[in-house]
Amino acid sequence: MTRAIGLPRARPEIAALPVYSRAAGAATVRWRASSNEATIAPPPAVVEAIARAGEHGHLYPTLSADNLVAALAERLSVPPHAVLSGAGSLALLQQALTAYTGPGTEVVHAWRSYEAYPILIGIAGATAVPVPLDTQHRHDVDAMIAALTPRTRAVLVCNPNNPTGTELTETEVRRLLDGVPSHVLVILDEAYHEFAEEQVDGVKLLREYPNVVVLRTFSKAYGLAGLRVGYAIADPAVAAPLHAAAPPFGLSSVAEAAACAALADSAHTGRVLESVRWSRVHLRAGLSASGIETPASGGNFVWIPVGAGTTRLAAACVAHGVSVRAFSGEGVRVTVGERDAENAVLAAVDHVIAHRPEG
Repeated sequence: MTRAIGLPRARPEIAALPVYSRAAGAATVRWRASSNEATIAPPPAVVEAIARAGEHGHLYPTLSADNLVAALAERLSVPPHAVLSGAGSLALLQQALTAYTGPGTEVVHAWRSYEAYPILIGIAGATAVPVPLDTQHRHDVDAMIAALTPRTRAVLVCNPNNPTGTELTETEVRRLLDGVPSHVLVILDEAYHEFAEEQVDGVKLLREYPNVVVLRTFSKAYGLAGLRVGYAIADPAVAAPLHAAAPPFGLSSVAEAAACAALADSAHTGRVLESVRWSRVHLRAGLSASGIETPASGGNFVWIPVGAGTTRLAAACVAHGVSVRAFSGEGVRVTVGERDAENAVLAAVDHVIAHRPEG
């Protein structure tokens, strides 16, 4: 019997997906300011919890990270069945899109925003509807409401926004929620919630707006990016399909133990937050002194909107020993928290300005 020539073909939508960017020089530079990682290592209690859990690595974790879910439910004053855990908030976003969208539906989101959004929307088979940010690099609430159609099944809101760091006020979030029909899911991505200045609390809002799902993560303020721990909070009726779409044993026992220990160590988290706040001030002040104005940031990063100069600035940063995340033709995102890295970025900015082509 002759074997057929050729290989299996993926869905055409997969081939058309955008590619998640890679930061130039991230593997060779002295400082990595390109991925919004915490610049302070986990505290001893977290490291010890990881080691203890590793001793039992031959055993499966609990089905749904029961210990972490219970701790989060108590912290947030919600019932346990309103909380889901997963391997990073991206895994939970994928579950939400899988459960509530699909072919023939649309997902409205701001743009520029988190670059994974159009990828995950495409994987779900839905159509992304990007809405440009306003002139202040913020979500344009009125334009997002105007983009809703009968095919809209979800609205994605990144607050604070990645990569611009800009925030919506509670009044603006409420205006958006009031403008979205109750049958449309609103996903509030609060990955940078702990760093925010406005302190909009999506968990409190979902008590009034049961069509809301809140996503949060242990990757940023808790410094567990390498362990991949995220969580979602939703009205139990909305959460039920998310539970159904969740893979069993979705969070390793090592990751769960680390997250429980990190959640309990508020002093360490406080040190991380304080470092970020002072570092944002330092970097933005230095950029302003060089003639570059930046939007106020509610994340652990600063957005440098240099437009056509993006590629040159990113290359200069690598040459000065620090990687940053560049979005061609738009700007550069710089993670803060490491003073030497921030100074390297400022030196790169001065280099670019000094060698700017005339005319």
